[in-house]
Amino acid sequence: MPVTRQHLIAATLLAAVAACGGEADREAEALHEPIPAAAIAPGISADTLLEATATLASDEFEGRAPGSEGETKTVEYLTEQFAALGLAPGNPDGTWVQAVPLVGITPLPGDGLFVTRDSDARTFEPAADYVAWTKHVVDEVAVDYAEFVFVGYGARAPEYDWDDYGDADLRGKILLSLVNDPPLDDVFGGPAMTYYGRWTYKHEIAAELGAAGSLVIHEPGPAGYPWEVVGSTPYAESFDLIAADDNLSRATFEGWVQRHTAERLFRMAGLDFEAAKQQAADRAFEPIPLGVTGSLRIRNELRRIESQNVVAKIEGSDAPDEVVMYVAHWDHMGVDPSLDGDRIFNGAADNATGTAGLIEIARAFMWAPEPPRRSILFLAVTAEEQGLLGSRHYADNPLYPAAQTVAALNMDVLNQWGRTRDLTIVGFGQSELDAAAAETAAELGRTLAPDPEPEKGFYYRSDHFSFARAGIPAFYADPGVEYIDKPPGYGIEKRAEYTANDYHAVSDEVKPDWDLSGAVEDLNFMFRMGARLAAGSDWPEWSATSEFRAVREAQR
Repeated sequence: MPVTRQHLIAATLLAAVAACGGEADREAEALHEPIPAAAIAPGISADTLLEATATLASDEFEGRAPGSEGETKTVEYLTEQFAALGLAPGNPDGTWVQAVPLVGITPLPGDGLFVTRDSDARTFEPAADYVAWTKHVVDEVAVDYAEFVFVGYGARAPEYDWDDYGDADLRGKILLSLVNDPPLDDVFGGPAMTYYGRWTYKHEIAAELGAAGSLVIHEPGPAGYPWEVVGSTPYAESFDLIAADDNLSRATFEGWVQRHTAERLFRMAGLDFEAAKQQAADRAFEPIPLGVTGSLRIRNELRRIESQNVVAKIEGSDAPDEVVMYVAHWDHMGVDPSLDGDRIFNGAADNATGTAGLIEIARAFMWAPEPPRRSILFLAVTAEEQGLLGSRHYADNPLYPAAQTVAALNMDVLNQWGRTRDLTIVGFGQSELDAAAAETAAELGRTLAPDPEPEKGFYYRSDHFSFARAGIPAFYADPGVEYIDKPPGYGIEKRAEYTANDYHAVSDEVKPDWDLSGAVEDLNFMFRMGARLAAGSDWPEWSATSEFRAVREAQR
């Protein structure tokens, strides 16, 4: 078998793990000792990280929604922090921001989703049964008596010899698709989700096929989050970028249905949902018309806004035109006035921690004895929670050419629960950045591990994905799961607890029991990895099997 770049990356990772400490007992004992202060880069500390996180997640910042007073305060705070550290404005026009034109779309209360089959007629209720929206930049859309068609997992993946659509004419239909990839070991990379499993992809291909509507069937396990994340506020404002055609090429409406809603539709059709789901796991699957029609009207309130990505820069000493980029999204979900009690989605973990982490890493670079050889860009992006919009806009309109951008290192939700031996690499094996990460981990006595929940597709759910699609090698590290002085399984338990209780909930606030010692070590890792890339002259490449490799090769 020929030696590929993936083999070289794997060998580097194994060497890094072996270099982390000698005998297993001695390694475990050493990892229980505090890391010497000298090992943590000057400028990174739990106190300053917590202070910035608490500020950004305070009620004063109103949940940091794009287009709100909270955005104004967030942008002012970040620019003040970067300027005080001595960074330069990152936009080549001399400003600290990149304008991101968005449209805010607020659905108005309507009559529900009306479904019929012969004499059987029912109305499904928003939030309880489904949630739907339109990205068309118009005041009102309507779909009348369009047939529901079950399209299985909704994937057309020629590299896996998989096509859920075949020659079916789906123009004007309402497509029902399962979330995630088919649960098979021999295709789609086994349990790890591909982009074909993401709900965003399913809406994109539905539009390509001329569908009137696209509804993804929500199941908490495969989706990776409870229904409340997508369906609790059906009339909340959402944002999108504005295409030249005012987004009219999208399906008329998009959304989600609860599993019990899908089951009711199948029963109306005289079919069994679970049996159809089993059929969808077969390569021979073909779309299943239900003979049930749906009618839906959505009225909108529209507002066009100019949101902002915050951009700061440290000029490289020898190769200033080559850029290493750190990324975190500053936005969260704002205020929901329809809620009783607490109405502010403070977004403390998600992603005040990551945004505060940008400030920590910037300080570390400014306090370093020598400036970096390559330039360092700090990009705090808007509207990640709305579909990675700020990073998508940057990727489509880069301030620095993608071909000259060495890597994008993303931070989204830092560790709040203490020190870990490991660091979780989401998208493990995607690029040669894994080798740089392994070398950095070896220096710090830490280990790297692949994502323990690859089926949830985290590599496609945060801002690094926007840069990956643009060809830029993109790296995303989650907190580790092997906690020091904690019982086995503690890390996975805490991840599940956060997802169930705090993810996209008003309860995501700074907690009195937070322990940011692990976050500090993770930021130290990210700083040193970026410094390694900035000091070198190599250009990390995508792995041979990465779906992003061809774009990069065309650039370079």
